[in-house]
Formats: sequence, structure tokens, C-alpha cells
Amino acid sequence: MIDVRRLQILAEVARHGSFNRAAAELRLTPSAVSQRISALERAVGSAVVERSTRGVELTEAGRLLVASAEAVTAELSRTRKELDRLAHARTDRMTVATFTSGGQRLLPAALRRLAAERPGVEFTVLEQEPEDSLPQVRSGAADLALVYHFDGPPPVGPDDRTGLIWTPLMDDPMFVVLPAAHPLAGRDTLTIAELAGERWVHGCLEMGDMLDRYAAMAGYEPRVACRGTDYVFAQSLVRAEVGISMIPQVALVADQGGLVPVPLTPPGPTRYVGVVTARRRRPDPLTEALLQSLRDTVAALPAAV
Repeated sequence: MIDVRRLQILAEVARHGSFNRAAAELRLTPSAVSQRISALERAVGSAVVERSTRGVELTEAGRLLVASAEAVTAELSRTRKELDRLAHARTDRMTVATFTSGGQRLLPAALRRLAAERPGVEFTVLEQEPEDSLPQVRSGAADLALVYHFDGPPPVGPDDRTGLIWTPLMDDPMFVVLPAAHPLAGRDTLTIAELAGERWVHGCLEMGDMLDRYAAMAGYEPRVACRGTDYVFAQSLVRAEVGISMIPQVALVADQGGLVPVPLTPPGPTRYVGVVTARRRRPDPLTEALLQSLRDTVAALPAAV
């Protein structure tokens, strides 16, 4: 039998890359951490860490055990929530992590649908980027995460060892947002190649990196007026004619007075929106209900904004 506490200590060692830093986090002595890791190695019959002057690195066996530790910790956290629910008059509680534009455009309608079906549910919402929300689901701190990714594979693969499941919700196409008086505002579509010489307002740091890549393919270096981190702010600057912006459909503002969104055609990035949940022995009815509510919300979106 593998000791769960030793697995959790190994996970902390992996996270910090050091016995000393893991010990400080766990409020143990470095000697106690080392002894627990040695006991774990004896129990599994294999080395789980490699010690060097540069720190501590996991072996293949160690990586497998850390993945198991995260899954066990998450399952215990979810069980704790179930016990709390039973102890508090069976009040349903749910914690949802979401990126900002998904929280503005998709999540409210989905929560309203779910609340109408299940009155009395208490929701806690965490506004987080995917790189922060996935560990929350993995640890059991969040029941579901609404996330996105751009070109390439989703953040959770089909063979994910940490117990996460990726469910695609929608393709989120990109629009070039122009001031209403811009000479290109009457176009049906635009390509990045046609926008050389424009000044750009970024609503996401990752979007800026992708524009640099696609603009380089088109043979130019984009001029940047603002490297922001908020799509609504970016569109307010476009309205003020500071520059133009590349915005996912879900992040387009409802009040488009003074703005003209024009679909971006390839070659160019696409954003993909999905849901990450934990792989569980028994499906959680409330999580499944919110997932279906999000699907219904996406299905009700207009084809173009």
C-alpha cells in the first residue's frame, strides 16, 4: 500500500525542485522530507527522485507517482466537498474557473439556466487564465474550468495522466475590429497581410505574439499602439481611433457603436473554447448539468456578432 501522505510530499518536492523548499512549505524539516521520500522509494521498489547539486528531479516512476498524487488529492478534495454538502442541509455548492471574456459572454447565461433548473445552488467563480485554472481543477479546488487555446492541440490531451478531461465547446473565430471611419470598414473579410502599416491595440499578450508570427509570414513587422490584457479596453481604444485590434468573437463588445468588426480570413489564428473537468469514478450531476448548460448557451449564440 502506497502512503498517500508520502505521495503528497513527493508532489511538493516536484513542485519546488528542492527538499528544503518543500520542507518549508510543508512545515517539516528537510531530514523528515528526505526520510519520507526514502520510505516511498522502498515501498515502490524504485527511485522516485534524482538528487544533484542543481536540485531534485523526478524519475519516470516519480512522475507517474506525482500524477497519481494529484489525482488522489483532487478526489479527496471532492469527497470533502460532498461531506460538507451533506453536513450543511445538502446545499449544492460549485466552484467554476473561467477566463475573462468567457465569464462575460458565456458563463452568466449558463449559470442562469442551471440556477433555474436547480434553485439554491451556491456558485463561486474564479477569474483565471487557463494556465492557472487547470491546476485548480486538478487539485479539486474548482469543479469545472472554462478555458481556451489558440492554434495547436488543446491544453489537455486524450492521454492526460493528471485526471483531466477536455470537452470542446466552440470555435471562436477572430475579427479585425476597426473604427467606423476606417477605409477598410466596408470590407466583408480581411487578411493579416492586408493590414501592414496599421497600428495595433492588443487585448491579450498571447494575441500580440501570434500577430507578430502571422505578420512575419506576410512579410512585415506590426506597429503596436498598446499591449493590453483586456479585450474590452482594447476595443475602447479602437473606438478612440488609437489603432485596430484582433478580437475573438466571444470577446466582441455588445455595444459596437463606432466599431466595425470584420471577419479575419486565413492565414491567421483561431481561438478554441472548451471545458476542463476532472476524471471521476462517478460523474458529478451538478458538473454535468453545467457542462450541458454551457453547450446550450453556445448553441444559442448568433452565427456572427
